[in-house]
Amino acid sequence: MTKLAQWLLGLVLLGTAWGALTFDLLGLKIPAPCWQVVWPFPVYLLVAFGCYSLATIGYRVATFNDCETAAHELQEQIKEAKKDLSRKGLKF
Repeated sequence: MTKLAQWLLGLVLLGTAWGALTFDLLGLKIPAPCWQVVWPFPVYLLVAFGCYSLATIGYRVATFNDCETAAHELQEQIKEAKKDLSRKGLKF
């Protein structure tokens, strides 16, 4: 199962549970304090997802590895391309 399918499955399950509780489809009598938590639950999830996304991006940026050999190889390829193009008449 792909990561997208896992996230979508989780959202569908949570959305179904939220809809059933919000529109009282199961006939449950939800107390007022619980109702105050259930009603804005999608907003809570959106904020939590944003925090998770920012934390993940921050962690990946902080642990990003430099590839010195790949950088030197790319610079050499750029120099070769410039030489080849200048032989063909292109000016830089």
